[in-house]
Amino acid sequence: MGQALDRVEGADKVRGLAPYAFEHPVPEPAYLSAVRSTVAAGQITGIDCSRASAQSGVLAVLTYLNAPRVGTDDGELRILQSDQVAFRGQFVAAVIAETSEIARHAAGLVRVDYRPRPHDVELADAHGPDQLRVPQQIWPLFPIETDKGDVDAGLASAAIQLDETYRTPWYHHNPLEPHTTIACWTTEGVTLYVSTQYPAGVQHTVAEAFRLEPAQVRVRSPHVGGGFGAKLPRHSDVILAVMAAQLVAGRPVRFALTRHQMFSQTGYRSPTIQRVRLGADTDGRLVAVAHESVEQTSRLREFAEHATRATPTMYATPHLRTRQRLAALDLPSPTIMRAPGESTGLFALESALDELAIACGVDPVELRVRNEPAEHPLDGLPFSSRGLVGCLREGARRFGWQPRDATPRARRDNGWLVGTGMAASTYPAMQLPGTKVTIRATPDGRHIVSLAAVDIGTGTRTALAQVAADALRVDLDRVELRLGDTAYPPAAQEGGSAGISSWGATICAGADELRRRLSTEYGDTVPADGLEVTVDMPENQYLGRYVMHSFGAQFAEVRVHEETGEIRVPRQLGVYAVGRVVNPKTARSQLIGGMTMGLSMALHEASVLDPRYGHVVNHDLASYHISSNADVGAVEAYWIEEDDPYVNPMGTKGIGEIGIVGAAAAIANAVHHATGVRVRELPITCDKLLP
Repeated sequence: MGQALDRVEGADKVRGLAPYAFEHPVPEPAYLSAVRSTVAAGQITGIDCSRASAQSGVLAVLTYLNAPRVGTDDGELRILQSDQVAFRGQFVAAVIAETSEIARHAAGLVRVDYRPRPHDVELADAHGPDQLRVPQQIWPLFPIETDKGDVDAGLASAAIQLDETYRTPWYHHNPLEPHTTIACWTTEGVTLYVSTQYPAGVQHTVAEAFRLEPAQVRVRSPHVGGGFGAKLPRHSDVILAVMAAQLVAGRPVRFALTRHQMFSQTGYRSPTIQRVRLGADTDGRLVAVAHESVEQTSRLREFAEHATRATPTMYATPHLRTRQRLAALDLPSPTIMRAPGESTGLFALESALDELAIACGVDPVELRVRNEPAEHPLDGLPFSSRGLVGCLREGARRFGWQPRDATPRARRDNGWLVGTGMAASTYPAMQLPGTKVTIRATPDGRHIVSLAAVDIGTGTRTALAQVAADALRVDLDRVELRLGDTAYPPAAQEGGSAGISSWGATICAGADELRRRLSTEYGDTVPADGLEVTVDMPENQYLGRYVMHSFGAQFAEVRVHEETGEIRVPRQLGVYAVGRVVNPKTARSQLIGGMTMGLSMALHEASVLDPRYGHVVNHDLASYHISSNADVGAVEAYWIEEDDPYVNPMGTKGIGEIGIVGAAAAIANAVHHATGVRVRELPITCDKLLP
């Protein structure tokens, strides 16, 4: 651990020897193409499949009239079960054919008639309290609301008060690899090749839906081409593929969503409307903090972005309140997207902190240092480690923050206004339950480590191999890591920046058990038939006694053209406190990737809804703008040394998400410094800089 190693699967990926889900060779595959609803709410009054069924090469047409019944209460997964339509783009039929071309052509021949209902698809201030609801649950079981002290009295008594509203739009994940499934029924059950972040989750979902035992469902996901959270929940495309394979029993069915279809089928980050109220004394010390967020969910499956989640962790204050409300709309279900809650919530909170710093006449870095808590502001528990101030100081030094003239529009360079901004960041250091690992030692000195974890392109294979080598006290080339198959012991999801900490802790426990048995039972000699152990993830005795988080500080320089309003970000710098870093090369890659995604969030990305029809109109990569190489300047990521013996045996914290947190706020704050215009709604575009 600690060595900057290349990815162990990198050469295979370059040579095309690392197959993704849709690429697995299967005999005589059939192909699936879906028909989607053209109304946002309503009832199917008729389906005419005759022209599609008559096409040469068509094997079957699925509708709610002949689809297998599924045994799940999840509304998003109950596709083709009734004549009701809950959102535009919902699967209403599907064609199975000999080729993908025939399937797609025939799907276009299916005629569906509807009785539309009036729909509500816009998250707006017009949704009053009677139209909003408190979420039933926040993933993964965080508090829905928080209260401390008397916020109203604290705000009223504060010398300096701030009350502003911030907005973020829809964001869609758009991983490079689309969502794909190959499904094949046999006499023993069903085998799936799926692009997923959670093979065990797919296994149990499919087993429940089709009334199977989990052991009858095998999910294989050896390589996954990105996910950003979209491939963590189970979506209806997998259920549809399994249904189709039932109708052509014995033949595998291939199903790949198009980029267009992914905009309605695989989730998105909910837009938010956030009100932040701050009260402080004249020195900038917080007296009261109130953070309220309104988000949208679907009528089929509830999901809350929880934009207020990070607020109670950030700063000391005697009075604190957070609130979360949802508007249920006639839309697809939102879902987890990189740093759900923190990325949107800290855009609002850290923008508000910048506004407060200006109102108090205090440097933004110093303001955050002054409000550093000695313990968790809400529950009073100690932090297992808290490196925020160290990140702020080191980031300011590396960035060259001082000397800084805080006056907006003070710096010009050949027609460009130049500004700098910063923001703080945090993300929970979690371990998720549900992991087992099997380690087998062989007489020739190899150690085979097996678990159903996945690598979605983050460097997981390499990092886990490093963890295993250290724990087993062997060279890296003596470790054979087997992942991405539910034939191996179950593993927690690849999400929540918890993968390495959850899986790695289990590998360490397995290595300890293997070495113990070798020592006590075999005199440190591997028996001729090898030795195998299987262990569960160990419990962390410090959970509930310490608050465990990563922290960071983001800095940005922007240039805004005085005449055109064009915005450029020539420099981003982040410094993080993320515990022990397993592989500096892949860690830096993850942090830089997150910061770049934050740049994209700040300046480019937004899904545009047509309220007349209830669908996203920029549903491809030509019109859904993502930061390209030309948009990204110098991006630097560093970390400070941090020893945290409480988070897990390795001392690691997740790094996959914290890079995006605070990046948008740092850029927005820099835009204000450059122009004097405060933009409280993302993305920041030139029209929002006009008087």
